Amino acid sequence: MKLAGKTAIITGGAMGIGRALAEGLAAEGANIVIADRAGAEQAAAEMAASGCATLAVACDVSSEDDTECMAARAIEAFGTIDILVNNAGIYSSLTPQPFEEQTAQEWRDILDVNVVGSFLSCKAVVAQMRAQGGGRIINLSSGTPFKGVPYLLHYVASKGAINAITKALAKELGGDGILVNGIAPGFTLSDGVMANPVQLEKLKDISLQARTLRRDQIPADLIGAAVYFASADSAFVTGQTLVVDGGAYFH
Repeated sequence: MKLAGKTAIITGGAMGIGRALAEGLAAEGANIVIADRAGAEQAAAEMAASGCATLAVACDVSSEDDTECMAARAIEAFGTIDILVNNAGIYSSLTPQPFEEQTAQEWRDILDVNVVGSFLSCKAVVAQMRAQGGGRIINLSSGTPFKGVPYLLHYVASKGAINAITKALAKELGGDGILVNGIAPGFTLSDGVMANPVQLEKLKDISLQARTLRRDQIPADLIGAAVYFASADSAFVTGQTLVVDGGAYFH
């Protein structure tokens, strides 16, 4: 129970990787705030039925009002915000395509959620973390900017920005006792990905072949890294992005 008494907000926590991380942190004793545009109530109810202390918040992370409400409701329910997992993002709905076929609006939509959404979520919780004397921010990145994956330029650019934000924000918040780290998954068979046959066809086999550990990656493979960054085990680690992809990229 490494996180007993702690409160963790997981954006995009209703399904897929976010849901797995919510359950993993809950298993270590954390109170869980599931913030998502849809499905938060059902996910929180299902977790509460197994004995977890949960709160559902309807939240679009690209909305400053929504992220501020998310933080306020977490404090109202549990009194603290100790951990923020910036997981909400646009990926599983994307179809790989040459960059010149991508539109400026698609870029804006992805950056608004993946990058600005992470910024707004951090901004919403940082005052509470400072008042408490510290906290943990965990940003979900991707292995794609390290490898230079083609045909997803808008997504790769957004996750490259997350890697940069992780470093810069760690420097800015270190004096407040707030640690900022990232997790960069490989191609993960999340709920959203499994519902996208084009992504599965184009990326599943090639991702598997590139790995040192020759099996599919599932959301639960990321829980250990999240617990590490959320707990006292990483008390002297900040500004780092850990690639968790079965050894496809050595970082």
